[in-house]
Amino acid sequence: MKFLFATKLIAASAIFMLAVPAFSHILLETKTAPAGSSYKAVFQVGHGCQGSATTGITVRIPAGFQGAKPYPKAGWTLVVKQEKLAKPYDSHGKPVTEDVSVVSWTAASKEAALQDAFSGDFMLRGKLPETAGPLWFKVLQTCESGSLDWSDVPAAGASSKGLKFPALLLEVTGPETAAAAADSAPAHAPGAHQH
Repeated sequence: MKFLFATKLIAASAIFMLAVPAFSHILLETKTAPAGSSYKAVFQVGHGCQGSATTGITVRIPAGFQGAKPYPKAGWTLVVKQEKLAKPYDSHGKPVTEDVSVVSWTAASKEAALQDAFSGDFMLRGKLPETAGPLWFKVLQTCESGSLDWSDVPAAGASSKGLKFPALLLEVTGPETAAAAADSAPAHAPGAHQH
């Protein structure tokens, strides 16, 4: 009887392990944000590639995300690639014709690599589009052995269910959602400084 239970437990564990790639293990810390706002994207890396340490994270910036500025990470080199924009935009009264399209962090040494047993954050900041809708961040995770390309986007809608390596979805909400949240917040907290 104990042998049968152990066999079933091993079989169930094996099925679970095979299913693991179906769940995204690079996540966005904040999954919704209001249109037109400043947004800090925190990419949370939960594991390496089948036990291998993460040595690189490359984020492809989605169209409409403006002025991406990455945060440096100790022990990692940072590379930013710019591309000419199909549709220029205005920033503080100046036209912007080129913008960041790719941000890459690469471990500067074997010791700096993010081991499979640990999790780590990679961050950048930028401005969200003025219109609501899904924004998909495609992330290439490079490891000491192999890589995982989190870039699958659904054909329609915003559900990544059934995708093996889903891109990271940021749901940009309408500005009215942010205004409603501001209206429902207390005008001033007790003891708060007023201007």
